[in-house]
Amino acid sequence: FIAFAAGVLMFMFIMMYGIQVMRGVIEEKTSRIIEVMISSVKPFQLMMGKIVGIALVGLTQFMLWIVLTLAISTAVVGIFVNKEDAQEIAASQAQSQMNTGGAQMAAATAQAGPIGDIQKSLAGLDITKIVFVFVFFFLGGYLFYSALYAAIGSAVDSETETQQFMMPVMLPLLLGYALSLSVVTNDPYGNTAFWLSMIPFTSPIAMVVRIPYGVPNWELALSMFILVVGFLGTVWVAGRIYRVGILMYYL
Repeated sequence: FIAFAAGVLMFMFIMMYGIQVMRGVIEEKTSRIIEVMISSVKPFQLMMGKIVGIALVGLTQFMLWIVLTLAISTAVVGIFVNKEDAQEIAASQAQSQMNTGGAQMAAATAQAGPIGDIQKSLAGLDITKIVFVFVFFFLGGYLFYSALYAAIGSAVDSETETQQFMMPVMLPLLLGYALSLSVVTNDPYGNTAFWLSMIPFTSPIAMVVRIPYGVPNWELALSMFILVVGFLGTVWVAGRIYRVGILMYYL
């Protein structure tokens, strides 16, 4: 469940704000102000600033969603828990009057329900490591795919021309998500899971899915390093395409 939720969340964030980066790049190409900007900063710096800027906007919005969701969930759970507590107290009192042994058995059964199963499954996990890995690959995956979307925006002159380039970028992400929830969950230590965790196109989702099963630290460090290098390389390529695209646009 943790892997499924993390994968869906990451996929939605990348798609929403990665496309915003692409649209921003296309809009700048059609504006005369870009002539002044490109003469003042390098294309790499311009691409990096746009990607990081939109990332901060997205994270701010994302944090607001989390705060509101937690507040609403806490309020709703508090209401239902209070009702359930009152019902359980009344039931336990009635049962204790009839049969003390039966009441103890009922309490033990209640503790062994779905909530107890979730608590047992979470007890054996390194929550701190899982949260750290999720945050790193969440941000790293967004930055990497945003750089790819920025490269697409640099190569086209209008948003209608981006359709032919969207699927090649989305396909590795969709493939990585599908394989992570099928192959990786069934064999988290196999060769397929390993390579999915190393390739920057699929590692943001595959590594997050693998981490609850236990991943060696050297694999985790190598995957992080490859993702960072892939992001920086993609931003550099996007900057080069951007510079050439601007020259061709105004010729």
